Amino acid sequence: MVEKKEKVKTKIIDGKKMAAAIEKKLQAEIQTFERKPQMAVILVGDNPASLIYVNHKKKAAEKVGIDVAIYHLSPVMTQDALISFVEELNRNEGVDGIIVQLPLPKHFDENAVINAISPAKDIDGLNYINMGKLFIGQPSLVPCTPLACMALIKSVSRNLVGKTAVVVGRSRLVGKPMVQLLLNEQCTVTQAHSKTKHLSDVCKNADIIVSATGCAGLIRKKFVKKGAILIDVGIVRTASKKITGDIAYEEMLGHAKAITPVPGGVGPMTVAMLLSNVVKAYRDANVLLPRI
Repeated sequence: MVEKKEKVKTKIIDGKKMAAAIEKKLQAEIQTFERKPQMAVILVGDNPASLIYVNHKKKAAEKVGIDVAIYHLSPVMTQDALISFVEELNRNEGVDGIIVQLPLPKHFDENAVINAISPAKDIDGLNYINMGKLFIGQPSLVPCTPLACMALIKSVSRNLVGKTAVVVGRSRLVGKPMVQLLLNEQCTVTQAHSKTKHLSDVCKNADIIVSATGCAGLIRKKFVKKGAILIDVGIVRTASKKITGDIAYEEMLGHAKAITPVPGGVGPMTVAMLLSNVVKAYRDANVLLPRI
């Protein structure tokens, strides 16, 4: 007699709903401040995707009461001129957070520009000082997508001590800081990537998998143990124009404990974490103001 395999009730982690709740709390908190926090966004050139992202951030920020100043600069400006402009915003006490929208035109050194941002205003959390603080477990402004992933994981399991986690991806935007956040929660963490050999063997015993490679359907059911928590950061538009992620979503239903959909999972929460970082930067600079 063939034993029937028992299915798991898979939780679909609703990033939109979680983000809306966070944004509502931020809106209420901002109403107690003496002035609105301000986010400065530097956009160099006319990259179409960057224009869309910037406008989306602006709309979300203004909805919760954050002022947004967009500085649309010429792609032919020099790196020294761009860094001087960043330093000018650093000195502006009315600016609480600064973003340099990436990618920059090829003649810029992105590291040099990002590291010119004051760590106290680096709301993307990419400045080497903030990265270093994250690495040694000190409070800092943390990159927004890993912060979003951690909030999504904790919506399923608050206590992560001793959990086994695999992070698939090694970018400084997601993979590397994600490893540090999980280590700070006392997880045992393995970092893999799209070129890892025998990726299924690396992943198959993980309690948590965070995948951020942009390789559609990279993580299959055979990679995943029953009851794992799956966070899909990848976002890919297929030839049929369908938006999908790194994880084979349909295969995981009835197998994983929880999974984020694409879209509607990590994306909305990343924006919410950016807004949270703006408010944190404002609070840290105005510590005597009331907090909720």
